[in-house]
Amino acid sequence: MRLPLKAIAPAAFGLAGVLSFVAATLAAGIVENRSADGIRRALSQAGLGWADVGTDGLRVFLTGTAPTESERFHALKIAGGIVDADRLTDLMDVVDAAGLQAPEFSIEILRNDDGISLIGLIPEEAERADILAGLPKPAGDGTVTDMLETADYPVPEGWSAAVSFGLKALAQLPRSKISITPRRVSVTAISDSAAEKARLESELARKAPRGLHLALDISAPRPVIAPFTLRFLVGDEGARFDACSAENERSRDRIQAAAANAGVIGKTKCTIGLGVPTPAWADAVVMGLAAIKELGAGSITFSDADISLIADATVSQADFDRVVGELESNLPDVFSLHALLTPPEVSPQAERKALEFRATLNDAGRVDMRGRIGDAMSRKAIKNFALSRFGSEEVYAATRLDPDVPKGWPLRVLSALEALSELSSGEAVVQPDSIRISGVTGATGTSDTISRILSDRLGTGEDYDLDIRYDPALDPLLRLPSAEECVADINALLSAHKINFEPGSAQIAADAKETIDQLAERMKDCSDFPMEISGHTDSQGREEMNLALSRDRARAVIAALMSRRVLTGNLIPEGYGETQPVGDNATEEGREANRRIEFRLLDRSDLEAIAASDAEEGSQAAMGAVTVSAPDENTLRPRKRPDDAP
Repeated sequence: MRLPLKAIAPAAFGLAGVLSFVAATLAAGIVENRSADGIRRALSQAGLGWADVGTDGLRVFLTGTAPTESERFHALKIAGGIVDADRLTDLMDVVDAAGLQAPEFSIEILRNDDGISLIGLIPEEAERADILAGLPKPAGDGTVTDMLETADYPVPEGWSAAVSFGLKALAQLPRSKISITPRRVSVTAISDSAAEKARLESELARKAPRGLHLALDISAPRPVIAPFTLRFLVGDEGARFDACSAENERSRDRIQAAAANAGVIGKTKCTIGLGVPTPAWADAVVMGLAAIKELGAGSITFSDADISLIADATVSQADFDRVVGELESNLPDVFSLHALLTPPEVSPQAERKALEFRATLNDAGRVDMRGRIGDAMSRKAIKNFALSRFGSEEVYAATRLDPDVPKGWPLRVLSALEALSELSSGEAVVQPDSIRISGVTGATGTSDTISRILSDRLGTGEDYDLDIRYDPALDPLLRLPSAEECVADINALLSAHKINFEPGSAQIAADAKETIDQLAERMKDCSDFPMEISGHTDSQGREEMNLALSRDRARAVIAALMSRRVLTGNLIPEGYGETQPVGDNATEEGREANRRIEFRLLDRSDLEAIAASDAEEGSQAAMGAVTVSAPDENTLRPRKRPDDAP
């Protein structure tokens, strides 16, 4: 059926309108999708995955929560480069900086005879000066090492109470480690006795604030002293201890007071340990020291409950009898006294003087033995003993056989050799009526050790003389490397095993962990020397970027050392970028060599320059201080995202 002529025109116009509407709708959808896809792709490539894109016709909506204000502007800039800025609607939010999670604040305090050290992170609002002022005074020449860092966050709940209690606990514990966190304090310490341990634990638990979790680990180790020995001498060189032992602080203080009264000048060392033969030890020692003082010259040796008193030849028989009689009558029952008055030497007996054994230990560890030995069997036994003590290649024996040596001579020789083996170098001289040990040692307790050896081996009534000198240069605990040796050793390590970083980053690579561990071990002996950690890069990238990257890498090494409990107050990070190449940047090998960390020793002029630079930067920072105001109700913010936004 044919349409009327008049209906054809309206139908054509209607069909054209429908087709135009469909075409316009499709075109608008294509434009919307292309715009949205292009912006999404650009944002993703820029690492701004938090941003979302929505469209409504030609309008483009940016939504999402930006980590910082600068990232929000960055997203707007990227989107504005793809579509006209007039088509953009900003509906993005920014994370509230005040809502960021605060770091974990903590302080670790170590206290010992060398001083006090603090390391950790504290709130900036917490006064560092108040914390340092609350520390107890270090013992002797000890110092306070402050390695605390600060962060600008509010003081967490419970922090102030925990710090206050931790400092109070530290004041009672001279050998301790205190770990402080909000609402928790951990105490690791060494006490002087089991009773002291119980008292401290009870007192600290009682004083802990309510709501504070207290973890206590207090131990009371004591050395075992066997035999329990004390040796005191008064002579031409004054009064002194060759060995001193006490069972606790009270006993030690009484003994030291008695020694001072007997003529000892200055503070004396007295070892506190286990093995005291009787609770009346201090009573007996005080009596013995008073007796030697009254005699005026001589020695007294305590070996467990056996006492040997030897008066000098200058003491009269009447004084000797009176003093020894008083001492013997008043000593506690458990002690036995053997007293001897040295007879005056009327004339030298050349034959007796010639009867001696002498062993000399030189600095290289070689021992020369000369003198008289009773028989071949004794000579072989003595030589074998020396070989076992000093080494098979270090013993030279030139001894003679003499059947007239006194009874017990081999035991006296063996005891002298055992005592000599405690020295770094020295001499042992054995004679029928005395033994003399002299020499140099690198251990502070060697005189005590030798006294115990001779007392234990020879028993009471034997006269021996000790002349032991302590040399700190021989002390293995003090034999630390010099500043130059430290730097050379560290750089040799870094040359053999580089500290690698992630490409273009200050993140230390996982394969550098062992190198950092070795570096930390070396640094523990080098924490007193000021050093610069120098970061270097190759020439790839912009010069400014390389300079900043090299400095950040130096700082990363310091942070890694701190995490391994290394003192880093002596380290200054510095970055040199590409300015100091050691290889050709045109080759891969050269670029690899240029990417490095080095250590450099700082001299006085370097330190003065650094201090002046820091002062100048501080002055400039103060002059150009920027005031940052918190946002208020009048602050312009991005519009909130509509509830119906896609």
